[in-house]
Amino acid sequence: MAHGFAAGPFGAGLALTAAAVLTLFAATFAVALAKGKHAVVDVVWGLAFVTVAVVSLAASAGDGDGGRRALVTTMTALWGIRLATHIGLRSRGKGEDPRYEALLDKASGNRSRYAFTHVYLTQAAVAWFVSLPVQVAYYHRDGLGPLAAAGVAVWALGLCFEAVGDWQLGRFRADPSTKGKVLDTGLWRYTRHPNYFGDACVWWGLFLVAADRWPGVLTAASPLLMTWLLGKGTGKPLLEEGMRSTRPGYDDYVRRTSGFLPLPPKG
Repeated sequence: MAHGFAAGPFGAGLALTAAAVLTLFAATFAVALAKGKHAVVDVVWGLAFVTVAVVSLAASAGDGDGGRRALVTTMTALWGIRLATHIGLRSRGKGEDPRYEALLDKASGNRSRYAFTHVYLTQAAVAWFVSLPVQVAYYHRDGLGPLAAAGVAVWALGLCFEAVGDWQLGRFRADPSTKGKVLDTGLWRYTRHPNYFGDACVWWGLFLVAADRWPGVLTAASPLLMTWLLGKGTGKPLLEEGMRSTRPGYDDYVRRTSGFLPLPPKG
């Protein structure tokens, strides 16, 4: 133990969570092949973090502060289950996601093998790495401090932004009169991606709960990666590319609306 951190049990826990996440995505791959639809992996994305939290909770019994363990479990589960439920309801009855169709078109050999390595294994590795702040937090033996309280506030802001943004977008899409139009009201007036901004805040909040005690601060690369993926990687760029081709007014929306951080719209 160093600085109130159960280092030995944490190392063992890392192996357990890696095995659990890999098993989850392997099982999802089997389900996707049976259904002929790789988009099912999007539902499992949020559940992967819940899996990490549950495994870490069990593995850290007797090794970490009970209050922090309960807090991190609640924060991760609320975010992950909400996201999985939202994506599951949104994709119900629909076919394959065009993003996966485009990705699999790049396969030069076996498409299923390509999907497993480039989608499932990749997402498993990213989920495990992004969840490191959560995993570290379970093995802090000291009680919660002020930085953890700030983390809860940032997390709550992010969850609200993500949930409200998704709800506003769902209502917009369900209205036949908005077909072909651009959502530029509500939270979408201030950022083109309130759900992505909210997602990033959730993970910075969880990081702050971990960084409240050493060595949680060393996991800063995890929320940095998540933020990069949302803003520059597989999130915003791919979505906006499709929007430009299907929404005539989207370029004007881009001109006057912040791409990520909520800001007042430009005249």
